[in-house]
Amino acid sequence: MDALAEAVVKGAPREDLERIPVPDEFVAVHTRTEDVGMFQGVEDKDVRRSLRIGPVPMPALAADEVLIAVMASGINYNTVWSATFDPVPTFAFLKYFGRQGGDAARHDQRFHVLGSDAAGVVVRAGSGVRRWTVGDHVVVATAHVDHEEPSTHGDSMLGGEQRAWGFETNFGGLAQYAVVRASQLLAKPPHLTWEEAAASPLCAGTAYRMLVGEHGARIKQGDVVLIWGAAGGLGVYAAQFVRNGGGIAVGVVSSEERAESARLMGCEHVINRRELDLEDPVTGGKQLGKRIRKAVGDDPHVVFEHVGRETFGLSVFVAGRGGTIVTCGSSTGFQHEFDNRYLWMRLKRVIGSHGANLQEQWEVNRLITLGRVKSALSVVYPLAEAAEAARLVQENLHLGKVGVLALAPEEGLGVTDPVMREKFGADIAPLMA
Repeated sequence: MDALAEAVVKGAPREDLERIPVPDEFVAVHTRTEDVGMFQGVEDKDVRRSLRIGPVPMPALAADEVLIAVMASGINYNTVWSATFDPVPTFAFLKYFGRQGGDAARHDQRFHVLGSDAAGVVVRAGSGVRRWTVGDHVVVATAHVDHEEPSTHGDSMLGGEQRAWGFETNFGGLAQYAVVRASQLLAKPPHLTWEEAAASPLCAGTAYRMLVGEHGARIKQGDVVLIWGAAGGLGVYAAQFVRNGGGIAVGVVSSEERAESARLMGCEHVINRRELDLEDPVTGGKQLGKRIRKAVGDDPHVVFEHVGRETFGLSVFVAGRGGTIVTCGSSTGFQHEFDNRYLWMRLKRVIGSHGANLQEQWEVNRLITLGRVKSALSVVYPLAEAAEAARLVQENLHLGKVGVLALAPEEGLGVTDPVMREKFGADIAPLMA
């Protein structure tokens, strides 16, 4: 650990952090261009083979950026995509970004530092940064946007230059240091540990936009919401938002252990997907619809969809007349098949959703700070074992979110408001073993 990192871990004051020089390199979880073809013809694209953990050079800081000493991060499915070079190698994103020239050129490297979640301490701020200063405790909102685009000022997610930080940009959060734009920062909830705080931004923000925000399904009291993968990183936040909004969350999971986790996080009813015929959307949809109606007396008003190819046909079929399918991803495949008659003749609609804008992320962070939304952390790995953590997510063997300690030497650090911790702490992470 370099001198600046050591000072951060010890809680050194701002003046000391500003005085200590930034290191020339740092340890990061990354992929490399020479490994791009390693999985050709391979059935099991084991991310432990492609994820490297070692030193990379420290980039220069742009005027609108901050350098964060990362205390903790988290694994998202986009790390699996990056590590399997599927559907395309993410180096293509970095090269495209780098063609802009100027500060963007730094991102086009032969290595790609991954990670779209982070909590840490600001150790440097660019000359154009006004709201944040060295020593601030922050979490990172994951939308990397261009404020010179007109559409960004309506909804930053619609900007053509909007990117998923740590996936479509370099210098992400699975590292000792990360580079982010100041427009990505949020104050860390003071009652959470570093690892708890890092677990929420991407998944919680994505679920909030899908269900609550003005660009998503806009759930209301009494809505029946079907949540696929209700014990996973997205699902556990979706269940909380549905419960908080007066809706009825019906979760679909793959085991009784996952069913119990889904109930803990807000699902009133849980269905085991292994009892459904997922090969036939009509047969499986009838089975699923019958169970939902028996449990709540109605078809789903909203289907929370991110599984993709395995479930999308069922989602379109099972949504009630006039219902909404809102989708943010396709972890089982991007090519979906469904019977379009059930969409058009029953007046259903499909909403595509991606990430969350800064306002939506701020609203989520406020709910977390108020104790209204719990961290969905379930297990934590050290940075040296981040590849094992990513493999857990790749094989869908996890509950909630998988955390990674970067500079934090152990779990449980980072709480700056012990009174709030005492108030909310016993119920912070019900998924933790």
